[in-house]
Order: sequence, then structure tokens, then C-alpha cells
Amino acid sequence: MIDRLTAALTASRADYTEIRVEQSWGSVVTMRGRRLESATASEDQGGFVRALNRGSGWGTASFTSLDQLAAMVARADELSRAVRLERPIQLAPVPPQQAEGILDLDGDVRGVPLADKKRLIEAYNGAMLAVSDRIVDTLATYRDEVTEYWYVNSEGTVLHELRPEVTLSGTAVARRDGTIEKGLESIGLRRGWHSVQDKAAGFRATAERAVQLLDAPTVTGGTYPVVLDPELAGVFIHEAFGHLSEADFVYENPQAREMMTLGRRFGKPVLNVGDNGAASGLRGTLPFDDEGTPTQDTALIREGILVGRLHSRETAAAMNERPTGNARAISFRHPPIVRMTNTYIANGRGPFADLIRDLKLGVYACGAFGGQTMLENFSFTAAYGHMIRDGQVAELVKDVVLAGNLFQTLDRIDHIAGDFRWNQMGGGCGKGGQFPLPVTEGAPHVRIEEALIGGDVPSPA
Repeated sequence: MIDRLTAALTASRADYTEIRVEQSWGSVVTMRGRRLESATASEDQGGFVRALNRGSGWGTASFTSLDQLAAMVARADELSRAVRLERPIQLAPVPPQQAEGILDLDGDVRGVPLADKKRLIEAYNGAMLAVSDRIVDTLATYRDEVTEYWYVNSEGTVLHELRPEVTLSGTAVARRDGTIEKGLESIGLRRGWHSVQDKAAGFRATAERAVQLLDAPTVTGGTYPVVLDPELAGVFIHEAFGHLSEADFVYENPQAREMMTLGRRFGKPVLNVGDNGAASGLRGTLPFDDEGTPTQDTALIREGILVGRLHSRETAAAMNERPTGNARAISFRHPPIVRMTNTYIANGRGPFADLIRDLKLGVYACGAFGGQTMLENFSFTAAYGHMIRDGQVAELVKDVVLAGNLFQTLDRIDHIAGDFRWNQMGGGCGKGGQFPLPVTEGAPHVRIEEALIGGDVPSPA
């Protein structure tokens, strides 16, 4: 394969050419309620060519047969020459890389019969259904994929990788009379079959929480000290801050450039944030991005100060900064764009108890059902929460919605615990029509001095 790709590069007339080729094998099994909804196995193969000429724009072409390779290389060059730009595209320099990256398959899923995968997710689905007759519906999905990947460019980079991934997800719906609540379980790993065994406890806990939420009161809306658990803190930093750190967004948006000025204070010295595409064993981890740039640990906020952002080679050159290995594409059908990998709030000090010990009344927000952001404004719905009373975790509450301004909220983070963990969840990140991109978030428990929590609004006295 490498010989075929390098021969195609040699024939290119463009000033710069890169070729990605992928072959993937995957399967999906889904249970809904007590029935099998679907079970599929698939294979996919194709490639993507990008060409760039001086004074011109990118020319791109994708293909599904290697017989089209030479024609697509010529086509990408032709398309590049057709686009003339006033401001030429430049690429920040990256030393040529030559590497073979075979990640740990941990039980190659390609050798496991589909029937065994069905039995596994059927058992996890059954664990949710067995919790209570209040569980009226479930959805449980097993998904795996192994991708063989090749990348070459005209600067001499030659890469070959084997990338595994496996995910589990479960939703349990509980109902009593007119009240409906749900619980979510999600597991995502860049590993294989062995890594998703013995996970029934998490599915069972998800259903138990859905039942418990039927009796939980809605949180009283207002302003509180708020403690985020590691899952919600990780999702918060990814959604509310991580996307603002992607340099294509910053470069193309004057308002974002003003907001995201390096050297600006974003928080107290306790706050450190980064993105680490080289962290071991995570869904967002790969040795190189889709431009052949080595991944790395990129500091974004250091002791409360904005110190970095995430780059492709193009954005790094445009902003006179260095590439960070964050140019990613979800498949050979798409060009690489600036994306997060494994985004995190760094570890603090001390136990969780230190965050709540001096709180008379607060909210402990846990898990994440979703959220939305609009530049610096955000809104996130926690999966569930607890009140904090007199320094102790108290009663379960629901409908916990955290809303506010990103910069004010970051500045109000006053205590970060020393219990960091990566949230190994499934799902993925969406941007520019490319979804779902495998990513990971991580954080310890984080305390916000004051935040707006939505819920029931108290009646005026």
C-alpha cells in the first residue's frame, strides 16, 4: 500500500500533496426493551487527497476505490489551481515522520462472532430491565470498529496505523403515573473486546438512578455555590471552552480573537486547562493527527492565564504559532479541521470533602445530559444532582441546569480537588458536519463560588 501511495505522490504536479487511505471493519448491535432492534456488520474503504499550490486554495478529492487514486491526485491538483487567493495558504513546518503505530487491540473485535456481541449487550440491557417494574423502556447499544490507516505526504511523511475502538451505551426510562425520568450509561475505549466485559454494574446503577429520580424533587432555582463532578466538569470545559480554543474558529471570527487573546486572565491561579492527544489509551488519543503532525499535551490555561490554542498546520502558520497535532477528520470522506482530542481541567489538591466542608447550602451537579453554548454563554443540564447542606452531600434533586457566562464562571472556580479522572464515555464531538469524532474529557471535582442553577422558581412571599 505504501509503495502505491508514494508512487501516486511522485506523479502529482502540485506543490504539496497528501493522501489518506482507510479500511475499516465495524459492527453494531442494539437492543430496545426486550427485543433485538438491529445487528449489523460492515466494511468500508476509501481515501482522501489534498493538494495545494502557491497562491491557490486547497483542492480535495475523495474516493472509494484505489483504482481511482491517480485520477483523484490529478483532480485535487486541478481544483487547487482553480482557486486563486489574495492571502496565500501557508503550512507551518513539521519534520517528516515515518512510523508504524499499532495500538493495543485488547481482544481483536474482528474475531468475535456477532452472536457473542449480541449476548453481551443483551445481558447489560437485561441488567437495566431487572431493576424495577418502573423501568418501562431501555435502549442499549454495542459498537466496535477497527481501522487500518495509511498517510503519506510530499514532504516525506509515511505513517501506518491500526486503530481500535469499542463503545457501549445504555438508556433506562422510568415512569410512574405522568412522571418520566431517565438514566444514561456510556463507555468508550480505544481498545477491544476484553475491555468491555463485566460492565453490568454501571448499567444497573443507571436504571436505579432513573427510578430514584421519580421521587426526587426539582432543585429550587437560584444562585448557589456549585460543585461539578468530574464528568460534568469535563463536559463543561470541552463544550464551553474547548471549542473557543480551536484556532480556525478564533482566526475566522473577530469577536473570538478579541475574547481569546493570549495572556488574558481567565481564572484564579488554581485553574489549569489543556488538551492532550498523546495521553495513553483514550478515545481521543492517536500518535499523529490527520496531517501527520505528532500529537502532544497542549497547555491552554496555565495558572489562570490563557497561554495556548489548538492548531492545524494552516492555522498555526496564519497565526504565527506552532502546530499542536489537532487537525482531525472523522473519515476519509472529510478534510481535516481543527478539533480537540482529550481536553481536561488539570488536577488540584485535596479530597472532595474539602470542596464542600464550608458550604452551608450548595448544589452538587453530576453527570451530563447535554448542553449548548453561544460564544461565551452556556447552558448545561446535569444528569442529576444533590443538595449540599452544612458541609455534607444531602438529598437527590433533578432538573439541575447550570447556566452563565464562561469567563465569569471560570473566574469563579476557587477550589479544585486532587481526584482527577478521564471520563471514558462513548458518543463524540460534532463540528463542521463531522460527527461523531472520538474525544475524551477529564477533570477532578471543581467548585464554583457562585453559579446560576435553573429549576423550580420559588413563589414570591
